[in-house]
Amino acid sequence: MSGFSPDWLTLRAPYDAAARDKALLERLRDWRVRMGEIGILDLGCGTGASLRALAPLLGGRQCWMMADHDPALLKAIPDHTARWATAAGHVMAGDTVTGNGFAASFAPQHADLSGGLAGGLNSLPLDGVRLLTASALIDLVSADWLARLVDFCRQHGIACYAALTYDGRLDWTPVDRLDAEMHTLFDRHQRGTKSFGPALGPDAAPAAAAAFRAAGFTVETGRSDWQLEAEDRDMQEALLVCYVQAALEIAPDRAGDIEHWRQRRRFAIGAGTSRHRVGHIDLLALPPE
Repeated sequence: MSGFSPDWLTLRAPYDAAARDKALLERLRDWRVRMGEIGILDLGCGTGASLRALAPLLGGRQCWMMADHDPALLKAIPDHTARWATAAGHVMAGDTVTGNGFAASFAPQHADLSGGLAGGLNSLPLDGVRLLTASALIDLVSADWLARLVDFCRQHGIACYAALTYDGRLDWTPVDRLDAEMHTLFDRHQRGTKSFGPALGPDAAPAAAAAFRAAGFTVETGRSDWQLEAEDRDMQEALLVCYVQAALEIAPDRAGDIEHWRQRRRFAIGAGTSRHRVGHIDLLALPPE
């Protein structure tokens, strides 16, 4: 479901962790402390970044069901989790990480939800699941898929924390004359048809907020932008590759201009003068009590 390589997930992980909206995380923690053991379903889990970001914050006993369609990413979860646990001073034994104030077990689950959300989710053991998490996912899904997700959460009384959803804001410094055109091409690509159908792209966050509110949830949102400085060369380079590939797919006839833009942007990155911001939105939807 994530559709991302392990190298890309590793590269972006520290930027994701720094960007998550702190006020929304505090609200999520306040909601969680009112219950005992909690089950968490992490959609498009990748190598387990959401567990690493949220387990110490949530505290208490946690059971994570980590769903993704990529067997290679699921296989990598124990190793990534063990390395994180060691670096953070936690203890990992088998499939459980124990730290100061929390104990989180995890179970990787292969699930391809692109064809049928409800059937795929209902095939998973959902006993005790009170929270659904997803990072960098809902901008990839269709309006129909999102509606089914909201309905699933409503039916089961499950809260949703959807983080790091691209919202269409891209800013480069220094400005290039083709930035706006490349931005437009990228957003067109983001709204194209992907595994989940015609993607919502930059429209996903407001669409999700509206859908959850209409279903009776209490919804809060916050910004979780990546702010890349001159020293973040590897991340800027990786994003530039993504933008160029997307632009070429949408406008192959503009290949010459796209390449010239890429060269100018790469020169700025290499010279240490480039800064880049990518806009994201975090969303927390809590079911009615």
